This record gives sequence, C-alpha cells and structure tokens, in this order.
Amino acid sequence: MPRAKVALPSNLNPIMSKTSRPERRKNDRFKREPKEYEETTISIDRVTRVVAGGRRMRFRAVVVVGNKKGKVGIGTGKASEVRSAVEKATSVAKRNMIRIPLVNGTIPHAVDTKYKAARIRILPASEGTGVIAGSALRVVLEHAGVKNVLSKRYGSSNKLVNAQAMMKALKSLRGTPQDPEEEKVSEKVDEEEDSKETLKVQTISKKDIDKEGTLKVKKAAPKKDEKKSDSASNKATPDKEEKPKN
Repeated sequence: MPRAKVALPSNLNPIMSKTSRPERRKNDRFKREPKEYEETTISIDRVTRVVAGGRRMRFRAVVVVGNKKGKVGIGTGKASEVRSAVEKATSVAKRNMIRIPLVNGTIPHAVDTKYKAARIRILPASEGTGVIAGSALRVVLEHAGVKNVLSKRYGSSNKLVNAQAMMKALKSLRGTPQDPEEEKVSEKVDEEEDSKETLKVQTISKKDIDKEGTLKVKKAAPKKDEKKSDSASNKATPDKEEKPKN
C-alpha cells in the first residue's frame, strides 16, 4: 500500500543542516570590559577561632588593588567561603586606597620603614632597572605604577605584614601626587584657551561680499605713527635738484 503523506504545519521550519547553520562566535563570550583597577590576591589562609562548643573555621584573603598610575590599596576579608572572603577584601582595599607621588616611573626619595616585625627599605632607581622586589612587595609596587625601584626586606616573611609595611612606606613619600585625569582636563582647558585666543570675530556687511559670494579683501590703512615717520623723513632729506651742465 502506498504511504500517506503527512502535511506539516507552515509554522514549523525544516531541520537545517550543519553547514547551513550560522557559525557561533565563541570569542564573544570571553570579551570583558576593561576594569578601572587591577586586583591581585596575595594569600588565602585558613584561620580558626575557639568559641564555646568548639572551633570556628574561616578563610582570610589579602587583596591588593591599584590602577598602576599612582593609586594603590590593600585589604583583608574573612568569610566561610573563599570567594566571599576575596570580595570583602577587594571592597576594603578600594576604600583604603592612597595616592603616591611618582617621578619618571620611580619614587622621589629613599624610605626606611619599620612595621611590627618587618623592616623595609626602598630606593629610587634609574630607567631600565625594573622592580627589584619580591613576594608581596613586588605586587604592591607594580599595582602602584612604580616601574623602577630597589628594595630590601628585613625581619618577618609574613606576606600580610610585609604588604602593610610597604603601604606605610609609600604613605611617607613626600611630594605632590599627580592625577592623570586632572592632567588631561587641564591640558584640554589650555588647548581651548589657546584656540579662543587665536580665533577673532569680525563683523561683515553685504557691501563686503561680491556677487559671487566671495569676501572682499580690504587693504589695511597705514597707521598714524608710520605717516608721521614718513613725513619727518621727507622733511629731513629734501630732494636735491640737479644743476644743468654747462
């Protein structure tokens, strides 16, 4: 017996082959907007607190936040989960950010600081030296935007204490920190003022325009001082009449 053909409704689309399907762009999923500040987690430790009935275990995260243009901050956060501890530390670091003065990518002068059991010494360096530091000191200096510096750490090797000692050393730097956004605004204002000075407003009437629509060029009238100087020179040097030859 011949098979009966079943009519499909018009709203159903036929199955598309793999070749005719539009290509999925996987790269679009990984594109993210650039962040204003860069975040780096220095350490994640498990801490316990003895309470009535036992011990309470939590995680402590230490995060450094900076824009690499002279602004840096450090924060700590505790939570029962690692992710929430990192988020708490990041928010604390953004609230406690400081601005430091930079001179050609390095610090303006040497600093020797002691904090708890850690002692730190940082020195300015010439261009091309790089960041000579290790552990938490390097992370803090890089996020602050220091490109050339020499440093030495004495005493404690605790990352949190060393990072706090570095923040204390950066706070003690003398100088006026420069805001890159404010510099851009001041440059724009200066450019606008220069453009206003160069522009001149001139009133034009219909008599100054030709039939073709072009502006007539007026000859500049000589100034009064120039007229006086010309007349004085003519009086001082009268024309000599040539005598006829015999």
